[in-house]
Amino acid sequence: MHYAELNQAWAELTAPGQAFEIVEVPIGGVPTKTFKNSPPNVRALWLSTAQFADRDYLVYGDERITYAEAHKQVASIANWMFAHGVKPGDRVAIAMRNYPEWMLIYWACACTGVAAVGMNAWWTASEMAYGLKDAAPKVLFADGERIARLDEQPGMLGDTFLVATRTDKLPAGAVPWSEVVATGGALPEVAIDPDADLCIFYTSGTTGFPKGAQLTHRSSINNLMNMMFSGQVHGLATQRATGVAPPAEPPIPVTLVTTPLFHVTANNCGAYATTAAGGKMVLMYRWDPLEALKLIERERCTSAGGVPVMARELIAHPDFDKYDTSSLLSVGGGGAQLQPDLVAKIDSAVATARPNTGYGMTETSGIITSVSGDFFVDKPASCGRAMPTFDVRIVGENGETLPPGQPGELWVKGASVIKGYINRPDATAESITDGWLHTGDVAYLDEDQFIYLVDRKKDMVLRGGENIYCAEVESALHQHPAVAECSVFGVPDPRLGEEVGAAVVVRAGETLDAEALREHCASLIARHKIPRYIWLRDEPLPRNANGKFLKRELRETLKAEEAA
Repeated sequence: MHYAELNQAWAELTAPGQAFEIVEVPIGGVPTKTFKNSPPNVRALWLSTAQFADRDYLVYGDERITYAEAHKQVASIANWMFAHGVKPGDRVAIAMRNYPEWMLIYWACACTGVAAVGMNAWWTASEMAYGLKDAAPKVLFADGERIARLDEQPGMLGDTFLVATRTDKLPAGAVPWSEVVATGGALPEVAIDPDADLCIFYTSGTTGFPKGAQLTHRSSINNLMNMMFSGQVHGLATQRATGVAPPAEPPIPVTLVTTPLFHVTANNCGAYATTAAGGKMVLMYRWDPLEALKLIERERCTSAGGVPVMARELIAHPDFDKYDTSSLLSVGGGGAQLQPDLVAKIDSAVATARPNTGYGMTETSGIITSVSGDFFVDKPASCGRAMPTFDVRIVGENGETLPPGQPGELWVKGASVIKGYINRPDATAESITDGWLHTGDVAYLDEDQFIYLVDRKKDMVLRGGENIYCAEVESALHQHPAVAECSVFGVPDPRLGEEVGAAVVVRAGETLDAEALREHCASLIARHKIPRYIWLRDEPLPRNANGKFLKRELRETLKAEEAA
């Protein structure tokens, strides 16, 4: 394989005077690796795309928005926000599906020093109320479905302005989207510190409540530069090894956006890379593999994927061969590890495309590692090398750094690491030590510095790229009066990676059935968190000497086919 060429290309591209030169700067008082030549903030990135004026930027159904129109609307949104009392440093929340408005609001916030709060569109009314109270945004931009959830708890908005979009029914006191985009004017001039908050994305927390991660301008720009580096280093190494040169003019990217924009996979990875290159983003109302095939053919998409289940469903669709997928250059994604068999299937199913993946977290503003093409096919169980602005440690139980081949917790340090969690100094201190982020993932390094994920230390279920915190599901189950005790854990699933399973002990003298328990959960937690597998028991759950439930024993002994 081409690992000598990869090492050489890596050293050349990051050398002094080169595009991806690495320097150390103090961030929060900690010397941290960053790219010397990166744009100073995300505003500079957005302004650089004005050169693509006539190109299509956002496509949704029959709607098309060019870069010129997007710049006009972004300026209008920014001016409307400032006219309604929003100032740099404030927060503005977005709660909607992947509509074009999502990206336009995001860029308007980014260009004015306002932190965009990406609210999970799957949240129930009570979860939305928590997010609004935690983030305290000045404005909430919401679509009709999210507005309906606001109606369930009318008091949750408080003093927050509501802007309504994609709804036929305008709530009392709400501002219609049409009024916002009709504001007009040039984009306001704002100076933005690289380490100012860019956006708040929510991630599962150690208490069961989601935590608002503070992604900065610097962290998000570094993620973009890491992705650009990955494309160049893998391409250069492969060219050196095979003698096959890439096209002199790389194709303009056309990205099928399949995962939610309130996550770093679609936003910081998909949207940033596409936008920076003047590409086109093709948005879907919801994931549907047949609709995806139609859009790939119609829009000549160059990349598709999302979370692994989507790539698997795409290439396995019975109508796959009926559609022209020859525009595809890469298929893969992130949010969860691509299974090794899927890497080979992608490589053989799409003649023009190569498999790719990136491993990352909300807490690293996107990717930590990236791997594609021949390197991924050769090491399909790996998620690639850590990108050049990351220092990496594999840490043992006693805090020692472990050698290659030995699994331990993966710690990373670099400019892509978040500032912290809003309102949660304790959680920030627990997750980040002297700039080192404790990922909570157990991993090991091989002799080529490729990272292999083994397990998660954190007690989460990863369902189709969505983190589900077991304590939150257990809390919902425990609110049913017939539940004596319960333990929630992940059950392997070939489609989604994991599904939610729950072992439930029924209180003596009570009766309970699984469907009634699911209906109970539906009013408390989002649909995707409700256990698919429920084992009802009348004997206590196994525990260790400290009284903790033995989840591993439950996973190994409970059979999916015996669940309700």
